[in-house]
Amino acid sequence: EGLCCPHPGEPPWEQEKGASSHSLKFFFTAISEPSQGQPHFVSVGYMDGQVFVHYNSHDRMVTPRVSWIEKYVGKEDPKYWDINSRKVRGSETMFRKNLEILRRRYNQSEGSHIIQWMYGCELRRDGSKGGFNQYGYDGSTFLTFDKATLTWVAPDPQAQITQRKWDAIPRLNQKRKTYLEEICINWIRKYLSYGNETLLRTGEAPEVTVRGKTEVEDGMETHVCHLDGFYPREIDASWTRDGEVWEEETFHGSVAPNADGTYHYWLSIWIDPKERGRYRCHVEHDSLQEPLALALEEPTNSKSNLMFIIIGCVMAVPVLVISVVLVVMKPRIMEFFSKYGVFLRGGV
Repeated sequence: EGLCCPHPGEPPWEQEKGASSHSLKFFFTAISEPSQGQPHFVSVGYMDGQVFVHYNSHDRMVTPRVSWIEKYVGKEDPKYWDINSRKVRGSETMFRKNLEILRRRYNQSEGSHIIQWMYGCELRRDGSKGGFNQYGYDGSTFLTFDKATLTWVAPDPQAQITQRKWDAIPRLNQKRKTYLEEICINWIRKYLSYGNETLLRTGEAPEVTVRGKTEVEDGMETHVCHLDGFYPREIDASWTRDGEVWEEETFHGSVAPNADGTYHYWLSIWIDPKERGRYRCHVEHDSLQEPLALALEEPTNSKSNLMFIIIGCVMAVPVLVISVVLVVMKPRIMEFFSKYGVFLRGGV
């Protein structure tokens, strides 16, 4: 069973895309040698990109992060926290064992290694459904579940050992598919009934600001376009030059949640000030009747502008899960996060 979302046939492991699309995801991460003070195991649940439950190896209890899940527990399942905490503690123990198994299997030395696992489902605005179940080790894909063939896909010989073991029990793979396509979707509907005030909210337009600063070393300019307070999560923001999408010398963060259930995002660009007038921050969102195109202004180079750029970048980092990993792992770990999420469980 999975955290807060019973998962038949699986041990306890496990974003809004448009105005009427909904998703449920669970992320589990285990680190063999976390940095001082950091937990070695973290589990986070997301409903429509909003963190609603959290667990770490320090507190060892599943705890709420939004009021609507507490309302659900109070009315329908008073034992929710205790039952799920016991399940995830079991996952924590198994993850630690799996870290050692995989370290030996890959013939690795002692040091910091990470197991990641993510599964979840999506109910799209057109009524179609999606689901996924994927595992990672040290930032690379370890196993991916193929619902169509009811088999696991393994990229290397070490992962194929686990693949053969799990594929040898077809009924469990069938249960995994049933969970992703039916049971998980039912949990989405149930959570929507309790969290409708935030999860079914109408569109809210982004507040968009563009600030810049001049680089002392070479006279070039860095501009940051910051979008805040928008809902739903899906947004299309890019830099344009003479009306065409421009990607050279550009960077961007991840869409991240605010405390009130809205989202924020940022993107930056490095330009020659002589060409400033050619660039725009282009924004499209369901809440906007027409796209926005904000021009770049001449930097004032005040400290407030510089702080805006720094804070805007920092705020966009989804620290609830990733900060635990960033301080101890290599950059390649983030490749797996950017694609999906994290977690792994069950004997490997």
